[in-house]
Amino acid sequence: MAQANELRHVAVILDGNGRWAAQHGVERKEGHLAGANRVVDFMNYISRYDSIRYVTLYAFSTENWKRSKEEVDALMNILAQFLDDNLEVLLKEKVRLLTTGDISALPEPCRIRLDKVKRETAKDFTRTFILALNYGSRMEITDAVKAIANEVKSGILSPEDITEKTVADHLYLPEVPDPDLLIRTSGEERVSNFLLWQISYSEFYFTKTLWPDFDINEFDKAVQAYYGRKRRFGGR
Repeated sequence: MAQANELRHVAVILDGNGRWAAQHGVERKEGHLAGANRVVDFMNYISRYDSIRYVTLYAFSTENWKRSKEEVDALMNILAQFLDDNLEVLLKEKVRLLTTGDISALPEPCRIRLDKVKRETAKDFTRTFILALNYGSRMEITDAVKAIANEVKSGILSPEDITEKTVADHLYLPEVPDPDLLIRTSGEERVSNFLLWQISYSEFYFTKTLWPDFDINEFDKAVQAYYGRKRRFGGR
């Protein structure tokens, strides 16, 4: 059984690609490309900590569709290229890829690649790498409520039997443990509709470092801050 303060699941809100691009005088898509390259580095950072078995990255929210078509297209192309370039790396490192969110809305080339990588990496793995794509926590909870309501309507479930576990079991990835640590880069201090149910007792770490600059030293600072806290889960 995991210890109360053991770091098993790290969730990250990847923020600051656009500001990084502005600082460096390049187009926003170059900032997103730098962010994607940092994700590859981040997988190496994680491998140094044996206890970390799950990583969830907030890569594209339901609200990100509001961005320009040019920027959204660039993000989708970067995602497709990332999957092509890193399948062998994931297999070698025994990392399983999962997604959370409604990926049916993604372009077909992205869906095809995601399905392939998820299928191939599910065969033999020791860590799980989760991409939140077209994800919004309010949408996830709404979908869970709808599913529970349908079970009540069909007589499978009684309203009196609905518990917190019932709700948790109807979320997108019920088998994945809740994040122990949530990191947000770029200096913003909000959760932006990310894993609202799951981060109820997560430890938060906010850094002013932009995501493309979030190096191994910055990650170690976040881990050290986590282990410097005492998690009480509402107790004393």
